[in-house]
Amino acid sequence: MGKDKHRNEVCIVVNKHLKDSVIIVTKKGDLIISVKLVIEESIVNIISAYAPQVGLDDLTKEQFWKQMDDVVQGIPFGEKLFIGDDFNGHVGMHKQGYEKVHDGFGFGDLNECGRRILDFAVAFDLIVGNTLYMKREEHLITFKSGANRSQINYFLARVIDHRSLNM
Repeated sequence: MGKDKHRNEVCIVVNKHLKDSVIIVTKKGDLIISVKLVIEESIVNIISAYAPQVGLDDLTKEQFWKQMDDVVQGIPFGEKLFIGDDFNGHVGMHKQGYEKVHDGFGFGDLNECGRRILDFAVAFDLIVGNTLYMKREEHLITFKSGANRSQINYFLARVIDHRSLNM
């Protein structure tokens, strides 16, 4: 839980067999945390984040994306990068000009927050792992409330590392 009942924090759980592989843990506010590990002679960066919800103000959203930009820019290109995030956006099921980062197997319709996710992926040469393979609809849904269903959680990786995604 966060510091008060109105805020959330993110964390990363590391398997006990990997805990000695952790080199650095870095937090950017309450919503972004990154862990750098050495695994089989590779440096692997894992980022967990929680994007501001749709109803929050634009300044809060811009601050979040600026922090995400800063974190990812600080990771050398030769290191592996994997991001797991509740992005609170919809990248949709259609590539719509994002063929480099979206493989067409998402859920629902693209919205403005989803466009920001895809623009972020393009800027950092990332692929949205959830869109790589056809899945049954129930396996795409990451948020359900009553009759509302959506996909708001995504896994991103550098295009060069996407074969390491085991989805």
